[in-house]
Amino acid sequence: MTVLVFTLALPGVHAAERKKVVVKKQQTSASASARRAVAKQRVVAKRGAVVRAAYVPPKPSFGQLAGLHSTNDPLDLKSSVAYVLDQDTHEVLLSKNEQAVLPIASLTKLMTGVIVSEAQLPMEESITITQDDVDTEKGSSSRLAVGTVLSRGELLHLALMSSENRAAHALGRTYPGGLDVFVGLMNAKAQMLGMADTHYVEPTGLSSHNQSSARDLAVLVNAAHQNPLLRELTTSPGYEVAVGHRMLQYNNTNRLVKNPLWDIGLQKTGYISEAGQCLVMQASIAGRKLIMVFLDSAGRLSRIGDAERVRKWVEASVAIMGPHDAGGGLSTVVHTPH
Repeated sequence: MTVLVFTLALPGVHAAERKKVVVKKQQTSASASARRAVAKQRVVAKRGAVVRAAYVPPKPSFGQLAGLHSTNDPLDLKSSVAYVLDQDTHEVLLSKNEQAVLPIASLTKLMTGVIVSEAQLPMEESITITQDDVDTEKGSSSRLAVGTVLSRGELLHLALMSSENRAAHALGRTYPGGLDVFVGLMNAKAQMLGMADTHYVEPTGLSSHNQSSARDLAVLVNAAHQNPLLRELTTSPGYEVAVGHRMLQYNNTNRLVKNPLWDIGLQKTGYISEAGQCLVMQASIAGRKLIMVFLDSAGRLSRIGDAERVRKWVEASVAIMGPHDAGGGLSTVVHTPH
């Protein structure tokens, strides 16, 4: 079994050469009308050049660079890392590259929520978004402008449900003792839970140095699921907040929370280019409480597709073997070859 740890900066991506548009100089008469016709032709050519932008390939994830996507599995999952276990019996039903240590993107916010909620700070306390909360790591946008004032409870809701980066950063920044203390508590909590592969450097997940393994994340999901507030906020389908004289509507980043075929107790999504598409969930399927982790999935909806594949696989197995016999028949383990 190979444990893969990546902490080096990714290599730069070479931009594709831009296609040059050459406009041949026209032979014209001395008449003014001919000169205007040539000028018009050049303008059209220049406008055409603007719309033909060069294609820049997406930056590969750490998992892609390590070749993790070459690992096959019986369900043909698009995630290079997957881990599914029974929450009650701790039986591992599916395991694929589960010890690979990779960036986890906004799955980080689940630990942010754990620290904030366990501190029992006043949720009605007002917090102001400042320039310090603006993303300088990835340059991501936010509808929470500098100067926006929301309660701690509102910021926690937005961070966990819609993965609002400025909300998560403000929660860490305003924690008693400041951001460094907060990050220290995140790492201390990980150690206390036995998450030996996990390390945090900030509370949003925008940094690729926030890293963990699927096995560790399953431990975090199990711990977070014990907290009623985190269960409620992560599975909330939508939430509206008042910003000045406007009402802003936010939606859950996981469309499965609105799907009647799913019974989800806790969830969190994540994405940065280094991590790929990520998803963790606690869900009840065919009478079993399952924890699912999908990391480094390629394609915007591929993590959702992988969750659906696992759900149908479990349901089909239970239908064939019965709920008490399906456990051993489900188990499948795929590891990275040496």
